[in-house]
Amino acid sequence: MTLPQNIQDMIDDFEFLTDWEDRYMHVIDLGKSLPEIKASERNETNKVKGCVSQVWLVTHMNEATPPVFTFQGDSDAHIVKGLVAVVIAIFSNRTASEIKALNAEEILSQLGLNEHLSPQRSNGLRAMVDRIQSIANAV
Repeated sequence: MTLPQNIQDMIDDFEFLTDWEDRYMHVIDLGKSLPEIKASERNETNKVKGCVSQVWLVTHMNEATPPVFTFQGDSDAHIVKGLVAVVIAIFSNRTASEIKALNAEEILSQLGLNEHLSPQRSNGLRAMVDRIQSIANAV
């Protein structure tokens, strides 16, 4: 399967960064680029369960046929906020069928994130992906 261009660009960016510290800083920078979510969106409905840090993921669905999903997110931890940005880049601006067709495990592996994350962060990353995939499966 050919990956969407924005995902391939992200993989290329991470491949260019051969040192894990550089990748770590890149993830943090991605998190800094996320737009702020409203204080009212930091609620239990949007909170992602399974993350050690606090993570909020807000889902928007437009009126198109089929609907296109966009996601916004935030976290109280810098590296996790960067991981939120990565997940949003993978899944935002896609239909439910496009979301279901993406192999998040493979994409994250190509980014080289899995091998350097703590088990807690890996579980949190998986919880974010699972949440988005369950939203797509519900459509």
